[in-house]
Amino acid sequence: MNVGSLFSGIGGFDLGLERAGFHTSWFCEQDDYCTRVLNRHWPRVPVYPDVTTLTAGEVEPVDVLVGGFPCQDISLAGKGAGLEGARSGLWSEYARLIGELRPRYVIVENVTALLGRGFGRVLGDLAALGFDAEWDCIPASAVGAPHRRDRVWIVAYPSGEGLEGHGAPSEFKRKSPTLGAMGAANLWPTPTAWLGRRPSQSLGDAERYWNPARSNELSDAVAASGTPGRLNPMWVEWLMGFPLGWTDLSASEMLLSHKSLSGSGGES
Repeated sequence: MNVGSLFSGIGGFDLGLERAGFHTSWFCEQDDYCTRVLNRHWPRVPVYPDVTTLTAGEVEPVDVLVGGFPCQDISLAGKGAGLEGARSGLWSEYARLIGELRPRYVIVENVTALLGRGFGRVLGDLAALGFDAEWDCIPASAVGAPHRRDRVWIVAYPSGEGLEGHGAPSEFKRKSPTLGAMGAANLWPTPTAWLGRRPSQSLGDAERYWNPARSNELSDAVAASGTPGRLNPMWVEWLMGFPLGWTDLSASEMLLSHKSLSGSGGES
């Protein structure tokens, strides 16, 4: 099945779907760094920059539309504006594109706070568009990640069609948390944004935040440069299930620069 990806970020959903046999047709992402990461891993897939101006007329039709719309106004860490907020309110653009594209399936992800801050509206909008929906709260730890990261997942489809060839939600079997070589009994909390914004934070603070009993094993939780409060990107990639180096643009952009210079007759 072909997939259209909204609020694509660095391509986490898309990487997972492609591992399951799906094909990514296009992305929509406004952040420059994220766009560069997408271009690195999917150099032939177009990235559209603005969900508010994107229309069905300018993209390839898709079987699946996927996206985790912004959670800042929904999250308990935010101010509680919900779907009326400027960022989480972009759900309305997601809903508009569902109506325009009419995909076979829609996959929506967000923080579990959505259940009390707009879930009814999301389901109501889907119903108004002629889509039925099924949902569950699935933490990252249910599929083997070493941290919880509980999220609500919604799968919607045109009314009356159902999930062809798939069991009902009650038949869904979660995997037990698998820590592999980490061998820890406890799950780590998901890294939070403030960890990268506190210049006074020390390595010890970061270590104690994740697991006070295992602080001596987290020396890589802060960047190798020793920058206070800066998480090691490769460690976060591992924690979140990405291949190591997924967000490292240095090598790929050097290669693109080399090709550009070679193509224009410059020295390399």
